[in-house]
Amino acid sequence: MNDFLVAALYLFTPLDDFEEMRDPLKSFCVEHDVRGSLLLAAEGINGTICGPESGVQAVLAHLRADPRLEGLKHKEAWTHRHVFKRMKVRLKQEIVRLAVDGIDPNEIVGEYVKPEDWNDLISEPDVVVIDTRNDYEFAFGTFENALNPETQSFREFPDWVHEQENLKKKPKVAMFCTGGIRCEKATAWMLKNGFDEVYHLEGGILNYLEKVPEDQSLWKGECFVFDDRVSVDHQLQPRWGEWVPEEARHIINEDTDYETGTREQAVAEELKTATS
Repeated sequence: MNDFLVAALYLFTPLDDFEEMRDPLKSFCVEHDVRGSLLLAAEGINGTICGPESGVQAVLAHLRADPRLEGLKHKEAWTHRHVFKRMKVRLKQEIVRLAVDGIDPNEIVGEYVKPEDWNDLISEPDVVVIDTRNDYEFAFGTFENALNPETQSFREFPDWVHEQENLKKKPKVAMFCTGGIRCEKATAWMLKNGFDEVYHLEGGILNYLEKVPEDQSLWKGECFVFDDRVSVDHQLQPRWGEWVPEEARHIINEDTDYETGTREQAVAEELKTATS
């Protein structure tokens, strides 16, 4: 039976006291048998948690009891066991690391596109569709005709954009990512860099897979996730690494920490070691 609820969540909101929030939040999660990884920064919260439904709902209610997090949205999936080994709450400079000063989605952001409207948008001939995820994620699956930036870290995204000849004329752009956080921040950066028409998939791929029937879907393949499920299919069912593309095998191993926010760091460290 699928008795464990997985909740992916994020919200850009000012959290001046984020450092003080860590220990009480971790204790609350542990008390409710909730595991996962949450990132806290001055710009907000990001992460994925898993546990019994009652425990996960208690954590979500606990977070939303803070007026600053009242608008926190999450996406759900179900599984038969924990998908994390422990609970971690980390303090970060950013809840998703772009490493560019002055980028705040609360100040400027692209136009949100609901999953039900996404197919029409990305089918327009003048729209450039960009997958803002990393290359190993792209290898599991993506939308039809999406560009692959071939990045190994989100921090590489701005340089990739500057290098693309087909983006120098600032065309209409539609972007997407797993849960919406990377493409949301990417739209803020692009608007500040001269792009006028920038769109992003509200709630990311996970929201699209939930809302759009598979027979109407333009998604091809599976969706990589940052936990022990490795990827999910169009019904959001876990795949547990039954199929792993060759491009991703360097990170799918016994030593990889699958918890949210750490896999990207693990990959970066692995690449640094391999090229040093």
